[in-house]
Amino acid sequence: MTNKRLLVPLAWVVVGAIAATAYIHRQELETPVMAQSLATSAVSSPKLPQSASPKAVLTPEELANIRVYEVANRSVVNIDTQTEQVDPVFMRRRVGQGSGSGSVIDKQGHILTNAHVIEDARVVEVTLSSGQTYPAEIIGQDREHDIAVLKINAPSDELVPLPLGKSEGLRVGQQVYALGNPFGLEGTLTKGIISSLNRSIEGRTGREMKSLIQTDAAMNPGNSGGPLLDSGARMIGMNVAIATRTGQNTGVGFAIPVNRIATIVPELIEHGRIVRPDHGIVLFREYTDRGVKIELIRPGSPAAEAGLQAIVQFETLRKGNMIYRTRTSDVTRGDWLAAVDGKPVESASDFLAIIDGYKPGQTVTLTIVRDGQEKQIKMTLGEA
Repeated sequence: MTNKRLLVPLAWVVVGAIAATAYIHRQELETPVMAQSLATSAVSSPKLPQSASPKAVLTPEELANIRVYEVANRSVVNIDTQTEQVDPVFMRRRVGQGSGSGSVIDKQGHILTNAHVIEDARVVEVTLSSGQTYPAEIIGQDREHDIAVLKINAPSDELVPLPLGKSEGLRVGQQVYALGNPFGLEGTLTKGIISSLNRSIEGRTGREMKSLIQTDAAMNPGNSGGPLLDSGARMIGMNVAIATRTGQNTGVGFAIPVNRIATIVPELIEHGRIVRPDHGIVLFREYTDRGVKIELIRPGSPAAEAGLQAIVQFETLRKGNMIYRTRTSDVTRGDWLAAVDGKPVESASDFLAIIDGYKPGQTVTLTIVRDGQEKQIKMTLGEA
């Protein structure tokens, strides 16, 4: 059995209803005592010091934790979903349920969460910290970045937007808090530190998610979409996944930095999706000291118009009234892509991350190696 680390999204699929309730009972015991014994006890036993106030004495650290919770919890929501699946054998429909977390981001009712929380959902409901539940509309989502925006029609006085912090300048060792609904237990706060920065993990689409925040603040299924907070109760990230071999928390959690969220959310609200630049370079081979091998270029794409060459070439053949497009391969052909606007490309993920920083219509300069010679080629990006 291999000992592999699994990256598990924090959304939770529920088959049955699970409820966990804790009760604490206090019972006062009274023992009848003879008056003589009481008098003797009063003389022989010292009096215990009485507290001036019945309230607990809290440390500054505890007060800071309480403040973070009381400020942020009003902005964190519980998200319940219903999905419908068809049994391929008996062709029967089965209804599945899921649970996750989210954050109120404005007074218009927009809710931030992970795309995987609402994936394939037919029904989405949002429950505010007040206990009020509202049906939610999916406004937009981006699966590659695992970010989604919902909208509820709730009175503005019930909506408390979560203050946004910044993800640049974060330090390893900095204290952070995760707030959400693990296992459906709403309003759960856990505390930890930033364990590392700029972590990369493979996302649900197979594309690498970069520059994530790693933390040991406990996260479990249901924490997906909830905020990662700094000590000022500001959101610095959105909880997205844990690394585990058991499916439960092992002290390695990841969050999407808030700066990336702040860039993507306006596009999701306006367009329902991320407007990505199109380049037409489909596949790469492994990196070498010359760059990344271009294996395939989509016909008619910006890369094809720029004159880039790939290992796989397309040829168009006409037979009568029919047109055929065939692929031919020649391992001696194909450019090596070394840099984009001077930024080195060491993998396909590097290239995609760099290109995502541009808009359709912008022109980039590609540094390529062809037949052992370095060349500069300009490419104008289209819209994906």
